[in-house]
Amino acid sequence: MTAHMKTTYPAITPFVTKDGSIIRELMHPQVHGNRAQSLAEAIVPARSATLAHRHQLSEEIYHFTAGQGHMRLGDDELVVNAGDTVCIPPGIPHALINPYDSELRLLCCSSPAYAHDDTEILQS
Repeated sequence: MTAHMKTTYPAITPFVTKDGSIIRELMHPQVHGNRAQSLAEAIVPARSATLAHRHQLSEEIYHFTAGQGHMRLGDDELVVNAGDTVCIPPGIPHALINPYDSELRLLCCSSPAYAHDDTEILQS
């Protein structure tokens, strides 16, 4: 492992993940060589939503950096705004809903690191 691991935002190509959000993997063990967690930026475009899903292994922490929206977390629905942080324990169904005219942006930390195989989509 190198002593310093650094990524540069413009060099990271975004992609659409299984839940429908636009993701930039800012730091991920399979790409950058860190060990136990991943950090990504997610964007939920205006007037859209992610698919309800859960992760059996990963705990996630979402920190909202721009916009506002709603988050389904288990049986609850929360209003989320820039500056809010939400912890999602493993196994809890969740989704983001953005009914507004501006995008919803967040940082998502996953431990263990995000894996497509650990994402179970709960709706079609």
